[in-house]
Amino acid sequence: MTTDSLQIRSYRDADEDDVVRLWKSVFSNDPPWNEPTTVIRRKMDVQPELFLVAVLDGFVVGTTLAGFDGCRGWIHHVAVDPGARRQGVGSLLVSEAAARLGEVGCPKLNLQVRDSNESAVRFYESLGFSVEDRVSMAQLLEPDAGRPMPQ
Repeated sequence: MTTDSLQIRSYRDADEDDVVRLWKSVFSNDPPWNEPTTVIRRKMDVQPELFLVAVLDGFVVGTTLAGFDGCRGWIHHVAVDPGARRQGVGSLLVSEAAARLGEVGCPKLNLQVRDSNESAVRFYESLGFSVEDRVSMAQLLEPDAGRPMPQ
């Protein structure tokens, strides 16, 4: 694969099956509130232009979700098909998300990654992200389907 044949664009409804398949593969340990079709529906209701897919030969091989709350932008669900990794797909997705956030005046971009995911930490550091001294806190707003909140 070359990145010349790769297209980064906004998500379309026709992409759903590919995205669900990719996320179930890449995020196999996600909690129930991150069920792919539910996440897709929610994202299409809020800033759908910041739901990006990477398409190669007609198939979705990568995704990212981005959002802007007026203070900072956020990157979520950067997923790349294992067969398309280390070829610039993730970098292009994050770059396009950052560009779109910049167009709406976003001054800063944040993301969260589990500290145990060392390869993801290295990937984001290679894109210019750095670890900040912060405490990440969460509150579950929907009933849990029996699984504990991830650490």
